[in-house]
Amino acid sequence: MDPLLAVLVVAGAASAFCWVASLITKDTSWVDRLWSIVPVVYVWIFAIAALTSLPDGAQSGGDAARVVVMAVLVTAWGARLTFNFARKGGYTGMEDYRWAILRSRMSPAWFQVFNLFFIVLYQNALLVLITMPAYIAWQHPSPFTGWDAAFALLFATFLFGEFIADQQQWNFHQAKKAAGGTLEPGFVTSGLWAYSRHPNFFFEQAQWWIFYAISAVAVVSTGGSWLNWTIAGAVLLTVLFIGSTIFTESITASKYPGYAGYRRTTSMLVPLPRRRRPEVARPV
Repeated sequence: MDPLLAVLVVAGAASAFCWVASLITKDTSWVDRLWSIVPVVYVWIFAIAALTSLPDGAQSGGDAARVVVMAVLVTAWGARLTFNFARKGGYTGMEDYRWAILRSRMSPAWFQVFNLFFIVLYQNALLVLITMPAYIAWQHPSPFTGWDAAFALLFATFLFGEFIADQQQWNFHQAKKAAGGTLEPGFVTSGLWAYSRHPNFFFEQAQWWIFYAISAVAVVSTGGSWLNWTIAGAVLLTVLFIGSTIFTESITASKYPGYAGYRRTTSMLVPLPRRRRPEVARPV
């Protein structure tokens, strides 16, 4: 079986499960619970194919090391994200607060349309798309190169950065909880969060752009271009994160008056030095 077909079968089953479970439980966070799991499964399907079978038209097995390394990297990504999601209570039946807010702003019928087409189908399709660079790497077997090693190291660096950002946020909220639920300014602004309002989001997206870059190495190594269609996964993930970030920030700004000032001085995603607040001219 072509590994892509196997991935699509698993993705179809995951989508059906998420939709049916959301209707039965009235909880739309089932895709969130699978978010860090199914991409690992998909990439390992491609890695196993690289170890055991040749793509159509391939003259030799090349080297499966590239796809196996991609699978190991995504496994580390999934393990970290699963751990962080679990300690926040994500697997205890707690629904993402943003879905509850959207539900309150829509009629029940329109929310179910949104649930089926965006939450279930679009997001599950996106989870397939972001893993497609591994499929391209399987289709273009060639020896592991220094570029592969460099991009793998960069992926690991971004993974570590996301771990640090999430840990800093976790520490802040634990301190906030210990203080009785109130800790100025209400949101984390230190550490990596002094340079980006969402450093964890930045590192998350950066990892998948690097994942795409590894597939580009495979294609270039076999005489192709750096640009291939699987870039769509990284692009659409970035679009999703930007939209989600804007929505999340609108909620945060409505809760904390100090967030407007934080927005003015701190980059939204890419970590950058904090901007100085514009000085207000004093009346003469």
